[in-house]
Amino acid sequence: MTSRNDWTRAEIAALFDLPFGELMYQAQTVHRAHHAANEVQMCTLLSIKTGGCPEDCGYCSQSAHAETGVKATKLMDVRAVLQMAAQAKDSGSQRFCMGAAWRNPKERDMPAIVEMVKGVREMGMETCMTLGMLTPDQARALADAGLDYYNHNIDTSPERYGEVITTRTFAERLDTLEHVREAGINVCCGGIVGMGETREDRVGFIHALATLPRHPESVPVNALVPVKGTVLGDMLADTPLAKIDDIEFVRTVAAARVTMPMSMVRLSAGRESMSEATQALCFMAGANSIFTGDKLLTTGNRGDSADAALFAKLGMRPMEAEEPMRQAVCEAAE
Repeated sequence: MTSRNDWTRAEIAALFDLPFGELMYQAQTVHRAHHAANEVQMCTLLSIKTGGCPEDCGYCSQSAHAETGVKATKLMDVRAVLQMAAQAKDSGSQRFCMGAAWRNPKERDMPAIVEMVKGVREMGMETCMTLGMLTPDQARALADAGLDYYNHNIDTSPERYGEVITTRTFAERLDTLEHVREAGINVCCGGIVGMGETREDRVGFIHALATLPRHPESVPVNALVPVKGTVLGDMLADTPLAKIDDIEFVRTVAAARVTMPMSMVRLSAGRESMSEATQALCFMAGANSIFTGDKLLTTGNRGDSADAALFAKLGMRPMEAEEPMRQAVCEAAE
């Protein structure tokens, strides 16, 4: 039950190969040893600067290389962001995540970013940001502002990375994670499955995370939402690879839970198209964090009422949620 950073690919591949019931048993055993059963952390994600990103990530509707109709916007006003954060808190969110479609933040934007972090923290919520690559000085500025988590996903296995993104390297991803760690900020790092990768790639993805010097405190596992106009959206739209098999997705969540026992494993993008049964299996496999609301950055999400109804059906509860979400769960149960 102790945390390890020396997992081999063979060991992780063996987890994926286990009979499904055995893998679920192992994942649930690890989960209950380190986390409260039947509790899920509620997080809200807001795009504070949308579109126009110079990166060519093949899955992203906000890339300037994609033809998705997403228009580039300026950085949101600090007051508008804090208003959205207050609404998220009233709806029961524990963590407020802010994302900007940048390769890296410009120095002229850092003062506003710092004020957003300070303002959300003053509300009593955990803060998370994803702004692209960071310099050591920018990471320290965010740490001084009180940022709790920084999200910077590795996206996929090191071997497949270059097929998904060419404008930055896998090593550059790791450099930003190192800057964040050195600044004393918690790491949120995961990736996307269902991008046409093989199981070997999924093993490599989990291996890259589980062998970091320190496991990410949050590990988001996303299912690709194919968007027309993106490289992967167009490539996978008419193929069987467009949607990862539900059981294989659950296996990936379970492998993340077993190999990174202390991490919060977040069931992230793709939930809108998942059945209640698939989501329930993910929670049984050790997922204990979700994004709430009707929208993520640019794609849809299930919405608070659907989540409350599912929680009531499964007998689950929001982790340290405020009264509005708890009330919604009670009403759904009735």
